[in-house]
Amino acid sequence: MNELREAKPFVKWAGGKKQLLSQLLAFTPLKFENYFEPFIGGGALFFKLHYLGRIKKSYLNDLNENLVTAYKTIKEKPQELIKELSSGKYKNEKETFYKIREEESKDQIKATARFIFLNKTAFNGLYRENSNGKFNVPFGKYTNPKILDKENILAVSKALQTDETTCLDFEKAVAQAKKGDFVYFDPPYQPISKTSSFTGYTKQDFVEKDQQRLFNCFKTLDKKGCLVMLSNSYSPLVKDLYAEFNQKIVMASRAISCKGEGRGKIKELIVTNYAIGKI
Repeated sequence: MNELREAKPFVKWAGGKKQLLSQLLAFTPLKFENYFEPFIGGGALFFKLHYLGRIKKSYLNDLNENLVTAYKTIKEKPQELIKELSSGKYKNEKETFYKIREEESKDQIKATARFIFLNKTAFNGLYRENSNGKFNVPFGKYTNPKILDKENILAVSKALQTDETTCLDFEKAVAQAKKGDFVYFDPPYQPISKTSSFTGYTKQDFVEKDQQRLFNCFKTLDKKGCLVMLSNSYSPLVKDLYAEFNQKIVMASRAISCKGEGRGKIKELIVTNYAIGKI
């Protein structure tokens, strides 16, 4: 009897929810129809819910084109990707890193292999793009990063077989959500200070007007009867915007800062439009 292997995020992603999974699971609806995640990132909650058998059909989305291409590649062509990553080209060396960082390929397999390689070997596992859409994170100097995780790529591919993956603005990504569907928003967080801002997952920043748009979208989904959950920073703007909804504070480790003192526990906010544990 073959056991279902639990798929894990195949990339490290700023704001990833691996450390908060147990709390997020406690906050998710007990029952729902379709699953929507318009800021999929590393997809930690999606993969856990899939493993637990709680997802029937999923609609995954992100505005980062390279990330979306990677999801589609792993879904459709996992063996080809494994072969490319096994080719010997992707070595954890500074010279190799910068050479591959400068390369860009229109070939789907090579583009995804490059994306995963850079993610695993770049400084702090950070994905960041400049205003021209170019990956610009320096070499990370890791001793032995796991660039190829064959078993997980195959598990991820299996988990994605019933999903639809898109690269759209979040409003369009959830337009077809209906009553009883579960929508989880994990957007770039509202900065809690001028020095804590990181919204560079794509060449377009996620600014305050986008947070307002997101709130309006949350309200629209609420009126449609969708079950909606949001993760965001514990900031005055977010607290005030979602004052009419259920709010829970969770403590999360800050992992992006290059300074040791910037990596302690920090408050984050979980917002739902349903009573936690009651639906």
